[in-house]
Amino acid sequence: MASAWWPCLILALLSSLAASGFLRSPSRPLGKRSLPEGVANGIKVYSTKISCKVTSRFAHNVVTTRAVNHADTAKEVSFDVELPKTAFITNFTLTIDGVTYPGNVKEKEVAKKQYEKAVSQGKTAGLVKASGRKLEKFTVSVNVAAGSKVTFELTYEELLKRHKGKYEMYLKVQPKQLVKHFEIEADIYEPQGISTLDAEASFITNDLLGSALTKSFSGKKGRVSFKPSMDQQRSCPTCTDSLLNGDFIITYDVNRESPANVQIVNGYFVHFFAPQGLPVVPKSVVFVIDVSGSMHGRKMEQTKDALLKILDDMKELDYLNFILFSGDVTTWKDDLVQATPENIQEARIFVKNIHDQGMTNINDGLMRAISMLNKAREEHRVPERSTSIVIMLTDGDANIGESRPEKIQENVRNAIAGKFPLYNLGFGNNLNYNFLESMALENHGLARRIYEDSDANLQLQGFYEEVANPLLTSVELEYPENAIQDLTQNAYQHFYDGSEIVVAGRLLHEDMNNFKADVKGHGATNDLIFTEEVDVKEMEKALEEQDYIFGNYIERLWAYLTIEQLLEKRKNAHGEEKESLTAQALDLSLKYHFVTPLTSMVVTKPEDNEDQTAIADKPGEGPVDTEAARSMAYLTSYQPPQKPYYYVDGDPHFIIQVPQKDDDICFNIDEEPGTVLRLIQDPVTGLTVNGQIIGEKGGNSDSKTRKTYFGKLGIANAHMDFRIEVTPEKIILGNGAAQSTLSWLDTVTITQDGLSVTINRKKNMVVSFGDGVTFVVVLHQVWKKHPVHQDFLGFYVVDSHRMSAQTHGLLGQFFHPFDFEVSDIRQGSDPTKPDATMVVKNHRLTVTRGSQKDYRKDVSFGTKVACWFVHNNGEGLIDGVHSDYIIPELF
Repeated sequence: MASAWWPCLILALLSSLAASGFLRSPSRPLGKRSLPEGVANGIKVYSTKISCKVTSRFAHNVVTTRAVNHADTAKEVSFDVELPKTAFITNFTLTIDGVTYPGNVKEKEVAKKQYEKAVSQGKTAGLVKASGRKLEKFTVSVNVAAGSKVTFELTYEELLKRHKGKYEMYLKVQPKQLVKHFEIEADIYEPQGISTLDAEASFITNDLLGSALTKSFSGKKGRVSFKPSMDQQRSCPTCTDSLLNGDFIITYDVNRESPANVQIVNGYFVHFFAPQGLPVVPKSVVFVIDVSGSMHGRKMEQTKDALLKILDDMKELDYLNFILFSGDVTTWKDDLVQATPENIQEARIFVKNIHDQGMTNINDGLMRAISMLNKAREEHRVPERSTSIVIMLTDGDANIGESRPEKIQENVRNAIAGKFPLYNLGFGNNLNYNFLESMALENHGLARRIYEDSDANLQLQGFYEEVANPLLTSVELEYPENAIQDLTQNAYQHFYDGSEIVVAGRLLHEDMNNFKADVKGHGATNDLIFTEEVDVKEMEKALEEQDYIFGNYIERLWAYLTIEQLLEKRKNAHGEEKESLTAQALDLSLKYHFVTPLTSMVVTKPEDNEDQTAIADKPGEGPVDTEAARSMAYLTSYQPPQKPYYYVDGDPHFIIQVPQKDDDICFNIDEEPGTVLRLIQDPVTGLTVNGQIIGEKGGNSDSKTRKTYFGKLGIANAHMDFRIEVTPEKIILGNGAAQSTLSWLDTVTITQDGLSVTINRKKNMVVSFGDGVTFVVVLHQVWKKHPVHQDFLGFYVVDSHRMSAQTHGLLGQFFHPFDFEVSDIRQGSDPTKPDATMVVKNHRLTVTRGSQKDYRKDVSFGTKVACWFVHNNGEGLIDGVHSDYIIPELF
């Protein structure tokens, strides 16, 4: 319901790549001939315009940049825009010399196949979406011929959410050079009437801002225009570099003569609810704070600073407690205490003395908090008309006590039982944010990432301020029965001061005359009902201000809100429910042309007289190195360092060499015999490798002592219509409909059309696809009368440098560069195998030093390889969970 920032746009225009010298200051000499002011490396950006139309909080934004190549040769121009994480791109076009190349939104898998086809033909071009702290970066580059003009146009939409009593559009302006026509234009239309409108900039003095900025509002309409001349853009009167480098912020709010407002257009309605002047509902809040060793230093000091400020803001009718968790769980008080001045002072002393120690026991910390709140309610220790909140802060993953995320979620869900919300704050990047978000969402709360910056304490305080003042609990918005359909979420556990509830839906009958909306909620002193009645025909007539209204805005607002909520529900759904939610969200995304996590924007653009396929996705939560993302987008295949190895052998143990570390990571997969696992899948080369697990003789069912192995491997190349099935008994080669069977007693080499298969009697089989993909299958034979063990296979990748950047699977995902750090090496449960803390893929794991065998050279005894063992089926190291890699069949 609220967010720290609700930006309309952040614009950064880089007219070319730094490598080509374009990012240098325009005042630097450019060569022999003198070029006009505002030209850098031959490229002149002569126009940049950001046009925002906001109608009833729904923003439709268009970013247009025009440039011309004054150089004698073709030059590359890059267009970068940063837009809100909450926004959906709806269109992108580029126009070169009057020819327009449009973008099309397609299902992600369809777009991916189109992109992979271009990759296989060597015709890729990068169009990137990368995620940052509050924003997502959109980048596309194109070659522009000498004398040619290019126009980039990006359109995106979002619903502005109310935060601390205001709607905020946050613009970061960075054109990097003087631009002849630079303009930001925002037109706002609010049927309730605009009560306040303001704009400010961090990069310019108020005197200079005043001469370039105009802002006005009257009744329902407001307008902001920022149009600096080239002289006003200069960093000094004689300079040729731009001072437009910083934040430009527009804030506004609407009149609230009534707490609710209903708008109806073309059979769709939206209902805004934000009452004012209500007394605050007392709250019982328990802060659950991670004090594990990883919180040492600045994180802990910032957390304590934030908690001390929060204590200053507690109201005397509130109740509170602190629960600290590391390896153990400690509490400030045994029960909730009232926020009296005396107790607050005592709490301040407690907070100042918090220090870090030990491991991370998330489960027990949360369960203690929930139990305390439940007990206080059951024993009537807190006011009847009050509400409860749990706020947890952690910087890592659970690694002691109950550490399985799914089990922690189950425990928390059962204990809270829908009675109050859980808010999870994830400090830094080394944690399973998806787990924190999923757990918060299913308990009517939300998750927020706290970034490790100098303002981390302010981020913590800011979040608390959002939930510090509940005005209503158990809020329900009700509409006429049998009159509406496709309603968005209409029940909320809390309404917080300064926020707003938005509900949208469709009318079953467009010819209805009257529409009634009721809002019911529990207040601090009594239960409240707010009623809003509207005359449908009068409403539609009043909303015919077409100069300010962009088309079917309420229908698009409904679609945006519906998709957003479906994607949120999908995070905790499984099976058929998840499939249904996915299908609904995908259908709406395609119908309304939104780039969401289920769709991609595909753009065809010219490059050296050949069409190039570019693709933009909606990035997920998490830190992304924008430059790394950009460089990967231009790659057609990944060239790994020389001779890394990746293999699976034994129980089945996976081992990964990380060349840049000169170290190895290993993990095990514990699954039932008969399970088939996807080891490698490369959609570009068409290569797949899958393996089927076998068990011990006699079918030992004890998972703690049971050993499993790979008893069957399937290697296939879809492009060649070729596959190999390998068992300890035989090798079956299939080419189309033809099939031949070979024995491990053979020594033979078979070659055809870039494929080579060599069987070395009773030892191994080497399979090579062209120059750059080589696999080795090792045969392990045991004594035929052994009471437990049976023959099995090992699988080794000895060369993968011709496989593409899209390769995945339990082994394939590690063909791409990744890094890890190991620290805090300490004694483990086995004195011969130390434990350590590993940070890998944004997860903090407890790992154990051990060893595995490499049988490529010596099938009988193998070579010992030391590695860091990742527990729990590789959880935190592999993408997703191990069950994601289970497939129904070998081929």
